[in-house]
Amino acid sequence: MTAKTVPVDTFDLVIFGGTGDLALRKLLPGLFRRYAIGQIPEDSRIIGVARDPLSDQAYRERVGQALAAVVQADASLQPRLAAFLDRLGYRALDATKDAGWHEFADQLLAQGERIRVFYLSTSPGLFVAICNRLQAHGLNRGSARVVIEKPIGKDSASAAVINDAVGSAFSESRIFRIDHYLGKETVQNLMALRFANILFEPLWNSNYIDHVQITVAETVGLEKRAGYYDTSGALRDMVQNHLLQLLCMVAMEPPAAMEADAVRDEKLKVLRALRPIGAEEAAQMTVRGQYRAGASNGRAVPGYLDELGRNDSRIETFVALKAEVDNWRWAGVPFYLRTGKRLAERVSEIVIAFRPVPHSIFEPSAGPVVANKLVMRLQPDEGVKLWLMIKDPGPGGLRLQHVPLDMSFAEAFGVHQPEAYERLLMDVVRGNPTLFMRRDEVEAAWNWIDPILAAWEGVRDAPKPYTAGSWGPSAAVALIERDGRTWHEDSA
Repeated sequence: MTAKTVPVDTFDLVIFGGTGDLALRKLLPGLFRRYAIGQIPEDSRIIGVARDPLSDQAYRERVGQALAAVVQADASLQPRLAAFLDRLGYRALDATKDAGWHEFADQLLAQGERIRVFYLSTSPGLFVAICNRLQAHGLNRGSARVVIEKPIGKDSASAAVINDAVGSAFSESRIFRIDHYLGKETVQNLMALRFANILFEPLWNSNYIDHVQITVAETVGLEKRAGYYDTSGALRDMVQNHLLQLLCMVAMEPPAAMEADAVRDEKLKVLRALRPIGAEEAAQMTVRGQYRAGASNGRAVPGYLDELGRNDSRIETFVALKAEVDNWRWAGVPFYLRTGKRLAERVSEIVIAFRPVPHSIFEPSAGPVVANKLVMRLQPDEGVKLWLMIKDPGPGGLRLQHVPLDMSFAEAFGVHQPEAYERLLMDVVRGNPTLFMRRDEVEAAWNWIDPILAAWEGVRDAPKPYTAGSWGPSAAVALIERDGRTWHEDSA
C-alpha cells in the first residue's frame, strides 16, 4: 500500500533553539523525511536560531551529523541529504537582547509574502521575549504563525502570562500549542475506531466499559534535562498535557465534524467535567514516586538524586492517579493514569477495559471468562489489539483462551508511518490546528492540576521511592487494586 503525499506551500521555518536536543533529534529529522519524499518545496527555507556563533556551513555539518542515524536506518534517503542541508541556514541571536534582530527581520522579509513558521523549541521562559521581538520587527504579520512547546507555564498563573504575551503578538488561530502525542497514528486512529465504525460507539459508555487505563512509561532517566525536570516533575511534564489530552480523546463526545474547533470544543467539555481532586482526595486518588538506583535494560543505573547531584528533592518522577469524568457517558467509570521515568518498559498505551459478561454458561473446567479489552499502543510499536475469548483449538473438551486480534500498523500497511512531529509540522504549514491545543484547553487542564499540586505541597510528604526498572511504587498498585482491578500487562 502506498501512502499519498500532498506537497505543502513554500514556507520559511525558523527554529528557535535550533541547536538543541529537540531540534536535532526530532524536528530536523522529521523535516528531512518530508523533504526526501517531495512534500516540502525546493524553495522553502529552514533557519536555525540559537546563541552559538555558527556559520551556515557549520550548522549544516552539525545537522548532517544528527541526520546520519536517519540515513543509516533508511539508505533510500541518502541521495536527498545534500539538497536538504542546502535548504538550511543559521542565525546567532539572543532572545533577550536586541542585537541582530533587525538584520534577521530583513533576511526573512526580503522574500516577500510567504508562510512563516516560528517554532519556539526553547525553555518556556523565553517565549515572551521571542514573541515580543517578533512583533516589534513586524515578523508576526500576514500568514506568520508560532508553535510553542509544553510546558506552557508551571501553573494557571504562569500559563496565563505566557498565553497573554503570545496572544498579543499572534491571533489565536495562528498559535499552535503542540503536543506531539496528538500526532501519533494510534491517537488519530482512536477517532477512526470510534466514529467510523458502528461496532464500538454504542458500547463506548459506562454501561459497557468498566474502566480506562492510560500509561506513558519511560525507561530513561534525566538525560540532559536535569535543570528543567527538577523544577517541573512528572505531573507538570506529562500529566497536564500528554495524559490529559489522551484522556480527552477517549472520553470526548462525537464532534459535529472533523474541524478544529468542533474537536477542541468536545475536548474542553471533558476537561471541565473532570472531578476535582483537592487536599482531602489527593491522598487516596494520587500517588507520586521518585526512582532509586536499580537496573534498566540489563544495566545498573543511578537513582534520581544521584543523577541530579543532590541529597534531597521532592520532585516526583512518577505519578499515578484516579480521575473521574462527571457526565452521563462516563459516570462511575474510573480513568487510571500513570507515567514515570526509569520504569520497567518503554510503552505508551490506552486500555479500554470492558465489563465482564453478566453470566458464564461454561463449566469451570473450561477456564475463566476474562473481560474484553481494547488496547491501543502509541509506542514503541503502534497498533491496536482487541482481546477476546475464544475456544482453544483441538479435541478433548471445550477450553477457553483470552487472545488478541492484533493489528500492527507497520505490518498492516508496510509503509513508513510519519512520526508525530512530521505530521504536526506539516499541519502547521497548512494552517490546520485540529491536533493542537487551544488556549481554553490549556487553562482548563491547569485548573484541574493546580489543586493536586497544592495538596502535595500542603502535606510536604516526600515522593514514595521505587527501584529503577520496576513499575513504580507499590502504592500505585494499591491505587487500582483496592478497586478490584489491576494494571494491564501485555503478555502476548
